[in-house]
Amino acid sequence: MSRSQAQTPARASRQWLAAQSREVRGYLSLAIAAGVVGGLATLAQLGLMAWLISAVVVHESALVTLWPYAAALAGAVIVRSLAQWLQETCGLEAGLRVKARVRAQVLDHLAALGPVSLAERHSAGSTAQLVDQVEALEGYIARYVPQATLAVVVPLIFLGVAFSLDWLAALFFLIAAPLIPLFMALIGMGAQRLNEQQFQAMTRLAGHFLDRVRGLTTLQLFGRTRQATEEVTAVADDYRRRNMKTLRVAFLSSAVLEFFASVSIAVIAIYIGFGLLGYIQFGPADQLTLFSGLFLLFMAPDFFQPLRLLAQHYHDRASALGAAEGLRALLAQTPPQGPRMAPLDSDDDTAPLRARLAGVSVAHAGRGRVLGPLDLDIADGEVVALVGPSGAGKSTLLQVLAGFVDAESGEVLLHAESRLAWLDQRPFLMQGTLAENLRLVAPEASDERLREALTAAQLGDLLNALPEGLETFLGERGLGLSGGQASRLALARVFLSDAPLVLLDEPTASLDPDSERRVIEGLKQLAAQGRTLVIATHHPAVMAMADRVLRLEAGQLHSHDVPTSPEALS
Repeated sequence: MSRSQAQTPARASRQWLAAQSREVRGYLSLAIAAGVVGGLATLAQLGLMAWLISAVVVHESALVTLWPYAAALAGAVIVRSLAQWLQETCGLEAGLRVKARVRAQVLDHLAALGPVSLAERHSAGSTAQLVDQVEALEGYIARYVPQATLAVVVPLIFLGVAFSLDWLAALFFLIAAPLIPLFMALIGMGAQRLNEQQFQAMTRLAGHFLDRVRGLTTLQLFGRTRQATEEVTAVADDYRRRNMKTLRVAFLSSAVLEFFASVSIAVIAIYIGFGLLGYIQFGPADQLTLFSGLFLLFMAPDFFQPLRLLAQHYHDRASALGAAEGLRALLAQTPPQGPRMAPLDSDDDTAPLRARLAGVSVAHAGRGRVLGPLDLDIADGEVVALVGPSGAGKSTLLQVLAGFVDAESGEVLLHAESRLAWLDQRPFLMQGTLAENLRLVAPEASDERLREALTAAQLGDLLNALPEGLETFLGERGLGLSGGQASRLALARVFLSDAPLVLLDEPTASLDPDSERRVIEGLKQLAAQGRTLVIATHHPAVMAMADRVLRLEAGQLHSHDVPTSPEALS
């Protein structure tokens, strides 16, 4: 790979960060303006301090006559403090706004990617990006971006004043100033690589730990908890070493930069001291006064201070670049386009269509074509059962209808303004109350409507038996409910959604006979409401309630007889 190609991702990350900064340029401009005002107030403060000392020592002025200058000095200090406060406040506000916007973008993009695309990503990695990598942007926006401008503008102002006082001292400033950005850039390049590796290690640690926690029961059953603990310890230790390496680089860079700044200040102090004593006869040295010498000496630390701050915040830039690489890669993933909404009419004008698939084919990497080409019309209010062996493409067909997967060829059409509901065989339930889990799909639903949905989903008896009713607390993944109860709770959310198209992937899988019967009763109530149901199933009772049973074999659809015998329904 050529050097230009190797730099392309870093350049793209810098451009992405610059685009985020432009969105809050108003706050950043105000922060920069406040920083310039603070620099001017600092100059005024230092000049007044030098003038007061010179007036007392050299001109022997009475202290009572100097009170206006002392008041001006106090005013300069107050203006400097207010300017620094305003700069910090505007920078932080800009950082918070960028974080909020990027986090919303990431959340929206994760939602647009859908469950199929997200299944390829570890949930811990997505969480790390959403939390840690987004947080890493704040320091860059709030501190580094304003300081990058102030590190140029403020020293130039100081340099102009220094040239008006003593061009030789100003020349020392001019020679020493580039050393700090030079070493800052050299050390910062290594810090950026370390930060990228640190984010990757943190993501691996989060995923490794989460996997072990989720599989804790299995690990205990097979007596592998000690080995799992040792693995987590090893991964955590690897992250610790990487973290310490990053900190070593940060402390090393700070020490180097402070060394050069201190040496530069010492050189200027020596020049001023020997110049005032008359030991230097070159250039303007013999024209130095106590005022000009003190003013230049006071200016030296504050001349380098913006550069020091830029070097300090350069690590924020390195962290942000490392985070931007991961965030940019995530946001660059193309989400599925989903079905196209269009008015649909049936060919025989007997019933409106809810969905139409025309020449649809789907291929997966490494597996080739798994579905199609196939044509399918689904009428409004129809119940369609999809049957076939595992791997035949039933779930893929449902995912295409739901918009989780794009068809490689062909066209997927849904009736205009059609909403859909999805019920997986492993429904998602969050930690919270029954009511909170139900209101995921209907935030404004009343308690009475929630009870009606639970009753329709065959959970009325359970609700009446719970002392806390709708406020009953559930653990992560529905802890506290059986598998059948969890499926019926997810079915209650379908009742709440009012979606005319309902897609169900093996809703009775892994359930006991009583739970199966209750779920099927709930499905019948959904069908009785006139909803369109497309169900992937192996269960004869589900096939029996269907208007049409379609068999998938090798990605192709075939008609299938509905089982009606008692033996088939048993």
